[in-house]
Amino acid sequence: MLAGVLSLLGAATNIARPQAAQESAVTAVDIALEPDAIMIQHAQAANARLRQDFPEGFALDATHHPHISMLQQFVHTADLDKVYAAAGHVFAEEKPLSWKLKAFKYYYIPSPPVGLAGIVVETTPDLLSLQQKLIAAVTPFTAQGGTRAAFVSAEDGRDIQAFLLDYVKNFVKIAAGPKFNPHVTTGVGTETYLNKLLAEPFDAFTFSPVGASVYQLGSFGTARKTLKTLALKH
Repeated sequence: MLAGVLSLLGAATNIARPQAAQESAVTAVDIALEPDAIMIQHAQAANARLRQDFPEGFALDATHHPHISMLQQFVHTADLDKVYAAAGHVFAEEKPLSWKLKAFKYYYIPSPPVGLAGIVVETTPDLLSLQQKLIAAVTPFTAQGGTRAAFVSAEDGRDIQAFLLDYVKNFVKIAAGPKFNPHVTTGVGTETYLNKLLAEPFDAFTFSPVGASVYQLGSFGTARKTLKTLALKH
């Protein structure tokens, strides 16, 4: 298990040979809120600690954008411009630039002996409303049968986990509405270290969204390639 995880993490930290969205009939997208400098600083600090514990993990950088995923979906590549327009209209109506969000704890998704870590954001009615409107707006363009070719890959799809295919396909069922867990992914660490991290007091802080983007997903659900930056209004 560890060898397999290390192999995948090694691939995820390489500079990807991005597969242009046009190369596949289906694209795995992540419609996300961009957090402000306050959250970025906390995420980068957490990432630095994780990499001290587990150097094989990925760094938050230009191809691993800190973000809050609102919706992940497989969409028809030919409809990407329609997806951008639909999502942009929703963001313009919601005006998230005025929101104050609260980060209140660490968490991780276990994949023994490591885990994928993040900072959890308090769910608000505004976030839930935004997510539901995005789902409604993007659903007409969703595609069935997304494969590893739909993702940005450093190794011709070998670094795209099978669970990730299922996660994106079933996002609306397993990660939306009452099951929504807004968070900013911070990296990978050993479970031993992550359990110690979770036992530490967490100093809650507030931050705001400063933008929104549509990304093409990569290994471990990271936001690897910016497809479209969406304009927001105050």
